[in-house]
This record gives sequence, C-alpha cells and structure tokens, in this order.
Amino acid sequence: MRRGVVLDIIFDRVSFSYDHNQVLEDVSFQVPHGEFLAIIGPNGGGKTTLVRLALGLLKADKGQITIFGDIPERSVQRIGYVPQDISQGERFPITVLDTVLMGRTGYPGGKKPSSEDMEKALDSMKIVGVEDMCDSLVGKLSMGQKQRVMIARALTSDPEMLILDEPTASVDLDTQKALYDTLLRLNREKTIIVVSHDLFAVTAHATAVACVNRRICYHSEGEIRPEMLELAYGTCPVELIAHGLPHRVLGRHMSQEGESTHD
Repeated sequence: MRRGVVLDIIFDRVSFSYDHNQVLEDVSFQVPHGEFLAIIGPNGGGKTTLVRLALGLLKADKGQITIFGDIPERSVQRIGYVPQDISQGERFPITVLDTVLMGRTGYPGGKKPSSEDMEKALDSMKIVGVEDMCDSLVGKLSMGQKQRVMIARALTSDPEMLILDEPTASVDLDTQKALYDTLLRLNREKTIIVVSHDLFAVTAHATAVACVNRRICYHSEGEIRPEMLELAYGTCPVELIAHGLPHRVLGRHMSQEGESTHD
C-alpha cells in the first residue's frame, strides 16, 4: 500500500476464470483517489471483466479486491458506471430526463422522483451539457449525446468514482474531445476510470495507464510503456501519433504466448 495516499481500489493477486478458461491471472494494482486511469488492452484481454469485478458483479476465484476500504458489493453505491452498451431507450419512448432520473431513483418503474431528485438530475444534465434535451427521446439522439446522457445518469447519485467502458466508441473525433474535456473537469473531484482502445486519448488525458491482457502492466503516469504494447499486441511494431507527429515507440520484440480469453 502507498503510504499517505488514499486508495480507492486495491486488487491483490486477483485471478478469475469463465468455465475453467482463465481470463485474469495474479492481477495486482492500486488506484489512488483522484486518479484518471486508462485501462487498455486487446479484445478478450479481460478489461471488462476487471471492471465487473470492481463493481461486485463478478467474484474473484483468488485474491482480494478492496473498493473504498470495503468489499465491492458494499461499495458499489459510491461508483457511477457507464456501460459500453448504451442502446437503452432505442426500442421504447423514454425521454432524456427520465433516463437521467433512473440513476437517482430507478424511475421509471421505481419510486416517484422527489423535487431533490429532479434538481440533482437537472444539475447533472447541466454538467455534461444536455440540459436543453429534457423532453428529447433517447432513441433519437446521436451516440455522443447518448454518452453524455449516460454520464449524467451516473452522476445523479453523487458518486466518488466514475467508471466508463469504451465511452468514445462509435463517435467522431470532435465528440471524443468534448467527452474527454468533460471527464477532465469531473476528475477535479472524482476518480475517473476509462476502458478504451483509444491510445491517443490515453496519452493526452490519463494520469495512469493499465494494460490488461490476462495479466496487468500498470504505470502510474499517463504514458504507454513498451512493455504494455508487448503485453497487448505481441510482435507487431507499433507507431503512435502523438501531438501530431508519428513516433515509433516499440520495435520488433518477442511475443508472450497466451490462451484466448473472454472480455
């Protein structure tokens, strides 16, 4: 444990398998309060599984997970979660305001929202810039607008941490920038964890990077290390474009053998 640092998340030698197929093996890392952590890695490497373990939706086969000093099941109410699948509302008419209120009350279908619930929902919508869409149908929104609505829904419970799974998938570059700008503002008060394939955004926004591919490679600075790319992508030389300039960050190297896993 890091001395003098408040740790929001601790994974200690955690392993997890689906039907005897090991997805995560001996994973250990810590997330201090206020960090902007980017989780990267290949499809099937275990990124989403890692998030589900932190949320208490899955239980580790081995090791210990501590969230805000307690087990995940007792800490999940302190986390705002934005899943990768944000298609909710496309098949039935639900407004933006009703969707955001679900993060506060479970409404519709839950208790009737109070004036306090309504105020918090409207405040959350203002934070992410969708306050003028109250009566809009979620199914009619663009992907970027839906992402903002889902973040607003997550914010209504006043979480201490936000976890977002691929928040910039299927959105254009301008929308990606706007979303990350919003997350940077929220990071002034909350721990932010983003699962992403967007390596460029990682270097521009994150304060720490974790590469997951069955095992984990963690670096407490917002940069991608050669060993992360080796863990994630094997033998291919990789070029990144940083600040508008192409950089070869890793030459040819030996690959790590690994079995196919679930994500």
